[in-house]
Amino acid sequence: MKEFLTDVTTLRANARENMKMGPVTDAYGADLERVLYVLNQALATELVCVLRYKRHYFTAKGINAQSAADEFLQHSAEEQTHADMIASRITQLGGEPDFDPGTLTKRSHSEYDDSSELEEMIREDLVAERVAVASYSEVIAWLGDGDPTTRRMLEEILAVEEEHAEDMLDLLGGLE
Repeated sequence: MKEFLTDVTTLRANARENMKMGPVTDAYGADLERVLYVLNQALATELVCVLRYKRHYFTAKGINAQSAADEFLQHSAEEQTHADMIASRITQLGGEPDFDPGTLTKRSHSEYDDSSELEEMIREDLVAERVAVASYSEVIAWLGDGDPTTRRMLEEILAVEEEHAEDMLDLLGGLE
C-alpha cells in the first residue's frame, strides 16, 4: 500500500527537479492542457461581457436608463475583475492568456450584443449571465478535486454571475 504522504526528502527533491513548473506539482490532478484551454474560453467570455456591458452603459436610453446604466457599469467592472483573475490563473499554471481580439467572440461562451433598446439590452445581458452560470457550473463539476484552486476561483466568479443574473431579472421586473 502506498504511503499517504510523500516523505519530505522526496518532496524536496521533486520541488527542486521541477521548479520550472511553478505551482503545478505531481499532485496536480487535472488535465493541465484542457484546463488552460477552458480557462482561455472563460477569459474570452469575460472579456466579451466587459465589452457588451460597456456598450450598454454608453448607449442606454429611456425612462429607467440611468439605473440600468449604473448596473451595466458595475457589472462591466466586475467582469473585468473576473477576466484578470482568470488571466492570472492561466499564467500561474504556466499557460498564456489569449487576449486576441480577432478571436474573442469565437472563443466566448456568451455573445456580444449591440441592441439599441434598453429592454433588449437587459434581456441579452440576462441570457449571457445564464450562459455563464451554466458554463461555470459545468466546469466546476468537471474540475472536481483535480484543481481545487481553479475550482474555488470559478466558484467565486460563479457567485457574482448569479448576482448579475438576479440584477438583470430585477431590472426586467421579474419578466412579468
